[in-house]
Amino acid sequence: MRALLCEHHGPAGELAIRDLPEPVPGPGEVVLAVSAAALNFFDTLIIQGRYQTKPALPFSPSAECAGTIAAIGEGVSGWQLGERVAAWLGFGAAREKVAVPAEALVRVPEKLSDAQAAGLFVTYGTAMHGLIQRAGLKAGETLAILGASGGAGLAAVEIGALLGAHVVACASSPDKLALAREHGAQEEIDYQAHDIRAALKRVTEGRGVDVLYDTVGGDLAEPALRSMAWEGRYLVVGFAGGAIPKIPLNLLLLKGCDMRGVFWGEFVAREPAAHRRNMERLLGWAAGGHIRAHVHAAIPVERWAEAYALIGNRQAKGKVVLTF
Repeated sequence: MRALLCEHHGPAGELAIRDLPEPVPGPGEVVLAVSAAALNFFDTLIIQGRYQTKPALPFSPSAECAGTIAAIGEGVSGWQLGERVAAWLGFGAAREKVAVPAEALVRVPEKLSDAQAAGLFVTYGTAMHGLIQRAGLKAGETLAILGASGGAGLAAVEIGALLGAHVVACASSPDKLALAREHGAQEEIDYQAHDIRAALKRVTEGRGVDVLYDTVGGDLAEPALRSMAWEGRYLVVGFAGGAIPKIPLNLLLLKGCDMRGVFWGEFVAREPAAHRRNMERLLGWAAGGHIRAHVHAAIPVERWAEAYALIGNRQAKGKVVLTF
């Protein structure tokens, strides 16, 4: 069985494909034959030992995957061999077969490919948790998304639009903004060409942003925070821009606004029932064709360095998926 392994912390080019014994399902587990394993920005950090989750070496990257059930362990009911499923693992998905707790599985709707389904958990799950539980986004509110063309950003665009928000996509080029508009954004801001604070003030007619979904951080964070409406909610989702910003806390006082962290993995562990409700709602949207789950590239696992480069260089518009 082929597995992509991180044997020591370092850049993606130092990962390796190794042959490992096939897993056997334990009680309450199934073995998933993986056809697609999605990558996220944190996968560039976890292999360098720079992420909050630090698996014991060696480990496989990729937190989420899709495929078919290849074996069923003792005590598992309600699942069948060959059934199409997807799962969130946290790490360890970039291998041909993986043992998964049956409770972690979700069925894949017919309208979604395995590559699309593999990328549902982190990006769409984070968007659901961030916009529903953390922000309490209401229909008619203005939602601005920094990094709106990446996997996380596009998910927030789609979920925000489905929840009835006025969605403002913020990205670094016209082609990225065009993709965000295809997914439901009503306004666009190119923050490479325009000052983000002035542009947000213009599109909100001076009122400010009700909810800001920030996947980028870096130099954009402070001017974006200065653009918040009274009682706005600034969601800290990620730092794809590289730098963790230092925020003047007096801005929260002056704006009467909140900054709220969005840590989806911890939410899943602490509030599994709420997570399950989010996923059921999400999969209902997916089955109805309301979610596009855009895949930028599906790349054979042997070309993992190419896949990592797309994410690390911020070239991906949507999800990047390794295929087996």
